[in-house]
Amino acid sequence: MAIALVRPAVPDDAPAVTVVQREVWTTAWADFLPAGITEGFDDEAVSAAWERAAAGPGLWVATEGSEVVGFCLAGPAPEEDVADAVGEVPDDAAAVGLVATLLVAPRWGRRGHGGRLLVTAAEALGSGGATRGITWVPERDASSRAFYGRAGWDPDGTVRTLDAGGRPLREVRLGGPLDLEFAPEPSAADLGLPLL
Repeated sequence: MAIALVRPAVPDDAPAVTVVQREVWTTAWADFLPAGITEGFDDEAVSAAWERAAAGPGLWVATEGSEVVGFCLAGPAPEEDVADAVGEVPDDAAAVGLVATLLVAPRWGRRGHGGRLLVTAAEALGSGGATRGITWVPERDASSRAFYGRAGWDPDGTVRTLDAGGRPLREVRLGGPLDLEFAPEPSAADLGLPLL
């Protein structure tokens, strides 16, 4: 069995991170994103952006053996991400961390990679002075909402609508603590089901 871990990304990880993003966008998120965005996915441009991100702090990759299977980008939350529906910024805005994206390639799902990424990001955000975290997920993405819910991150009532290539993409904001006690998804054995 290959060893699974999370480590800070390096610029050489950018192509693998790009592959994970493309796989998620074209499979798990295919119903949320318009075809034009996924069909026009520019690997070279996306990889260059991830290479720049990997040159600084805040980007982690999950690996299994030597393969990059997921990634997470997190850092201080911009005011526009913390503001409420009418644009008012809470008093603790400077102490809020943002998980900007957390994606795991579908074929590597349900193996704990997402949980390890979130715990690592939350620890780093807390070390940087954040006292709570937020993220945005597509409203119709029940899997992501359940994933964050197991970590104690719940909808806070704020929604936004993005223009995703001419098609509206409604997102909900989730938030919660950074001292995570992540509860992994129950396995078949935990539920008393036969192992396949």
